[in-house]
Amino acid sequence: MHLTFLGGCETVTGSKFLLETETTRVLVDCGMFQGYKWLRRRNWQPLPLGIQHVDAIVLTHAHLDHSGFIPVLYKHGFRGPVYTHPATIGLCSLLWPDSGKLQEEDAKYYHRHQLSRHQNPEPLYDQAMAEEALQLLQPVDFKKTFHVGDITFTLYPMGHILGAACVVAEHGGLRIGFSGDVGRPNDILMMPPEPMPPVDVLLLESTYGNQRHSPEEPWQQLTDIVNEAAADGGALLIPSFAVGRAQLLQHMLVTLMAQRKIPRMPIFLDSPMAIKASGVYCNYHEFHRLSAAQCIAAEEQVIFTPSVEESKSIAAQRGPHIIIAGSGMATGGRILHHFKHWLADYRTTVLFAGHQAGGTRGAKMVQGVERIKVHGDWIPLKAKIRRLNGLSGHADYAEIGDWLKQSKLPADLKVYLVHGEPDALEAMSDYLSQTTSYDVHIADYMGVLHF
Repeated sequence: MHLTFLGGCETVTGSKFLLETETTRVLVDCGMFQGYKWLRRRNWQPLPLGIQHVDAIVLTHAHLDHSGFIPVLYKHGFRGPVYTHPATIGLCSLLWPDSGKLQEEDAKYYHRHQLSRHQNPEPLYDQAMAEEALQLLQPVDFKKTFHVGDITFTLYPMGHILGAACVVAEHGGLRIGFSGDVGRPNDILMMPPEPMPPVDVLLLESTYGNQRHSPEEPWQQLTDIVNEAAADGGALLIPSFAVGRAQLLQHMLVTLMAQRKIPRMPIFLDSPMAIKASGVYCNYHEFHRLSAAQCIAAEEQVIFTPSVEESKSIAAQRGPHIIIAGSGMATGGRILHHFKHWLADYRTTVLFAGHQAGGTRGAKMVQGVERIKVHGDWIPLKAKIRRLNGLSGHADYAEIGDWLKQSKLPADLKVYLVHGEPDALEAMSDYLSQTTSYDVHIADYMGVLHF
């Protein structure tokens, strides 16, 4: 058996792992490269090792850095099955078409403003192609064994986001584990990752390999921030990721209002994708911590504004109110329209509830810039900027260490670290080398393992 690392190596994007026997070829994950331009260029390179001709794809979860390249393979002729959890299918049905639509819009913008070196810039795939690719998705429940050729696969729950799984592949007595993204033991929304069965080789994520999560209690942080914003009498704007984070924030806000820890005020969910994702989370409530009643409570108390007209009408709102809108790093989406309306008002509070990558509008605002550019206009930043820590869906290095202990893995386990930046990978390697007897390696991009 051979394993080739085609992505997710020395970076946190583009996860792709090609598993081959003499008769079978399977991709575990098929993610887009995101972030820096030199990484995004890999999405446009010729498909490596004929991966459009693999027998199947096995998908850990829906995030685009793990799933978003599948429509590209479809565009190049791939028609095999994509096996994944049913809840992941629900989320991919939202994320892939949205990704295609955004790429279409970007290509038109680059063409209109002549910002591309190509005369007719094209998207990697468009919305229609993404929607066609969805037909490949095949549901597999957790802990149900299935076969692709002579390789046996099983999915185990990982927390992180709805439907997220660890994949265990077995062939000829050798068992290889692919962690995907490992969730946290005390996540407010998601269940903790379940221990995985013994494996001989483990590909392990290292996103927070050099960090511990903040010990600050997010419930109290959010209480204090909302009460401060309410006292100011203006809008509380929350840029949010549509899948997972928006649903968690709704639950927290509705719960705090029910407990009378924060005043009741209108909560608007102004993101069509987040609204649809909330429905998926409700449909699969048995796979996260919220009951059906809690999901319904959030839907009843949060005002959904799916249409453009409904979104625009929020501007007429007076007094304290909360707006949750995409995107999480304020790089686009409806939150920008609310920024244009509210950022110059000293009564406004902007709350960032997730990681802000360097160079993004969100990162600049957190760093304290005096003006921010939105749709070509420089807006004075009079609003208060706040951060809510402790909501990451990724386990930190110590939490991953605890999960590994619970999994009762063999002492001579071979570990290949993936899905981390170089500093995080190095730190994770040092941590595991000091605390375990595992044989630890940092995976190389395009590296090949022979078993």
